[in-house]
Amino acid sequence: RLKPCAYLHNYIEDDVIKNLFYSAYTSKAPVFLEGDEEKGKLQEYIKKFVKHGDVRGVMYRIDGGKIKPSKNLCDSLASMLQGNEEFLMIDDQKVVYETALSLMKKATDGEKQVLIVKGGPGTGKSVVAVNLLVEITKRELLVQYVTKNAAPRAVYECLLTGTMKKTHIGNLFSGSGSYVDTEKGTFDALLVDEAHRLNAKSGMYKNLGENQIKEIIRASKLSVFFLDEDQRVTWQDIGELEEIRRWARLNKASVYVMDLRSQFRCNGSDGYLAWLDDALQIRETANTFLEGISYDFQIVDSPSDLRDLIFEKNKEKNKARLVAGYCWNWISRRDKTKMDIEFPEYDFAMKWNLASEGNLWILSKKSVNEIGCIHTAQGLEMDYVGVIVGPDLIVRNGKIVTYPRARARTDASLRGYLQASRVHPEQAKRKADALIKNTYRTLMTRGMKGCYVYFTDKETERYFRDRIGRVDHQVEVDS
Repeated sequence: RLKPCAYLHNYIEDDVIKNLFYSAYTSKAPVFLEGDEEKGKLQEYIKKFVKHGDVRGVMYRIDGGKIKPSKNLCDSLASMLQGNEEFLMIDDQKVVYETALSLMKKATDGEKQVLIVKGGPGTGKSVVAVNLLVEITKRELLVQYVTKNAAPRAVYECLLTGTMKKTHIGNLFSGSGSYVDTEKGTFDALLVDEAHRLNAKSGMYKNLGENQIKEIIRASKLSVFFLDEDQRVTWQDIGELEEIRRWARLNKASVYVMDLRSQFRCNGSDGYLAWLDDALQIRETANTFLEGISYDFQIVDSPSDLRDLIFEKNKEKNKARLVAGYCWNWISRRDKTKMDIEFPEYDFAMKWNLASEGNLWILSKKSVNEIGCIHTAQGLEMDYVGVIVGPDLIVRNGKIVTYPRARARTDASLRGYLQASRVHPEQAKRKADALIKNTYRTLMTRGMKGCYVYFTDKETERYFRDRIGRVDHQVEVDS
């Protein structure tokens, strides 16, 4: 049995490294620092567990050994999932799940596998990914759940463990830029949720690696990509079906593509999603008007009405949140006394959620008092969502018009647009147009039971009211 410890031979003891804050870790893996006294403690620690040497045989076995999860971790994960309604699978989710496990067997036999799972909002991509994470870990194989955004990782870890604190399963969740230098086939499986959000370069300054898709496929025997191309929302997003296929072929992997079609969000209404695509002019559908659906969709007259609606709905299960297009600068980041999104004429002033609640904003009870954005809402869901549509998307003469320059200076999602527009103006405009529409499509499909919208532009509001088919559309749904 391995007994871990850390020897920081150049670290002079201070009140940081041995702070009680880290006791959950240092109690399991003690830390030894600079100095003769610490060196003596390390020697005594080693003597407790190592009685005699074996001519470096142990070191050879460790160096050449296979990394696998402990039995304790496997049992712990299985108990977390058991009876957890957040992760119950039905219908085609189970088919995808069983297919992935079948490919896992082929992959462990030496045949590199890539599975691409396409599915729109609310089709259960994340549910399948988390179930696979647990089952593959139970089989004592090395697996990680991967996303570009940190929010889904933090939320699903919290939903599994029941705590917002960092836990012993944290290393099962990883960012998509973590595999730049990972050796080929290190992982048995990598489960990539929100694969449409993958980037080419990694690192804070986007200067590491070559391509995240390539690096993930190289690092794992089985790569599962959960994909919705209509949820690409930043200039750097490269997650596309053909791009994944290309890198899979270059890595000599077998490729399989599956679809998740059953809709569990938006009260199970495919009609709402089709109407939204048509109304946002993403694609033409037969759903010109929003009628005959069991989904609570409302357009409100003011942001204060929107806030009050969400506050009231949140009293039920703490599952209602406000979100907005990123058209307001994050000024409260530097001055906590300032509000970010203000409409003085409506007595409305709120902050972005980015500072205080961060990645667990969707779960924290206090966060209903703050506004989420695409970066903290994507990949997650709530019962009711309230959306503020900003000046980056308006309607003129019945046509959706997008304005990239209306985005906040503190938003990096369209960084690269200005440079691209100087070289290929029409191509850059089409790309920015799609990204802005995708952003609002994503925000307006976060609600399981209802979506309430405030439009900052009145002509845009009239257009959407006309597309509803009558002055208002509200369907009562069970809580």
